[in-house]
Amino acid sequence: MKLEKLSQKPKLIQITIDDEDIVKEFGEAVEFYTWDRIPIDQFVKMASVDQNNYHSVLDAVSELILNEEGKPIINKETSLPNKVLMRVVTKVVNNLGK
Repeated sequence: MKLEKLSQKPKLIQITIDDEDIVKEFGEAVEFYTWDRIPIDQFVKMASVDQNNYHSVLDAVSELILNEEGKPIINKETSLPNKVLMRVVTKVVNNLGK
């Protein structure tokens, strides 16, 4: 197979967090979007992240935590509850490994 056949524009995919404790606390599953593949500049940023520095991990991953329009949910003015944020970051990072 030619490599160019695998090359596509990134598409938004929906991620659901439906852990029992999240549903219990918020009354329903939590949904957000991310890319099915990441642009090369984001890939380079992720590859250079110091995994021992949570701030740098969060900074890189926050650009991949998106709403249904593909816009970042987390910015300088907004954040998520810590319990949710940890689960979201884990989901995004796990998705990148697929």
